[in-house]
Parts: sequence; structure tokens; C-alpha cells
Amino acid sequence: MATSKKGLWKKGRGKLGVFEPLIGSWEAEAESPMGRIRCTRTFSRILGGHRVLLEARWLIGDKVYAEHAIYGVDDSGALAFWSFTSDGKRSQGTIADGTDVHPEAIAFEARMPAGLARMVYWPEADGATSWAVESKTKKGWNRFTHHHYVAAAARPASADGH
Repeated sequence: MATSKKGLWKKGRGKLGVFEPLIGSWEAEAESPMGRIRCTRTFSRILGGHRVLLEARWLIGDKVYAEHAIYGVDDSGALAFWSFTSDGKRSQGTIADGTDVHPEAIAFEARMPAGLARMVYWPEADGATSWAVESKTKKGWNRFTHHHYVAAAARPASADGH
């Protein structure tokens, strides 16, 4: 007897519809070689829904690292991103296959100075979202960052914005 396979994520229409499950704010805490980190990722539709903006903020001890990325359709018609970070770096890439990680994964690849990199988002059964960054090696993908994000609780910001 065949069973229906219902996905964990409900994607929207159009090329940007893959972002529908990610729209909103997500928080993660993790240990890293630099110490405990806290990261907030906020996805929002901008420019009349023709683009998606990611605002990421990493708190690493008393330091803040920020990223703004814009997702949209590039001149070739592919879904792409353009990322700018607080350390002055930038990257850009295009949508890629991430189904080796999860059947519903959203993945993007970018050519970086050290080689090909991939970031992947995928749903967890508990409603959370996983995010990983990997580098391409001769043997396949090498994961060097993995965060487990939960939907950010709606809470008022303090006077200093934190």
C-alpha cells in the first residue's frame, strides 16, 4: 500500500517560494572554536516581493558579526544570492541541489577564495530549521558549521536594541 509523503515545509509560489518556510526570525546557540555563539537570522520579503532579505547577526562573546544577503532571480533566470558581511567580505552564488542532506533542503553554492562552498537549510521534525556550511573536497562535502534554529520568540527589544 502506498503512503503519501507530506513534506515538513510548505513552499510558496514562484522561484522565491522556496523561502516561504524561512520567512521570519530564527535563533540558534552553539559552541564554536571562538566560544559560545548566538545567531539570529531574519528573512523578509522586500522590494514588492521580488527579493528576500536575510539579516544575520552573530554574537560571539562581546563581538558582533553581521551579514546582509539578498536573494532573487539573476540575469540567467536562476535563483541567486548576494551576501555582504561586517568584515568587508562578500560572496554570491546560485541555488544548488541539497537533497543529499535532506529531501526538502534549500541549498546554495558559491565559489570562494578557498574553493566551492555550500550553505544548506532543511526542516527538522520539531519545527526547527537546520543550517550548515560545507566545503567541497575530493571526497564530497565537508561540513564545518551546523546550527539548529528555532523560531524566535516575539519579545520587545530593550532600549539599547538588544
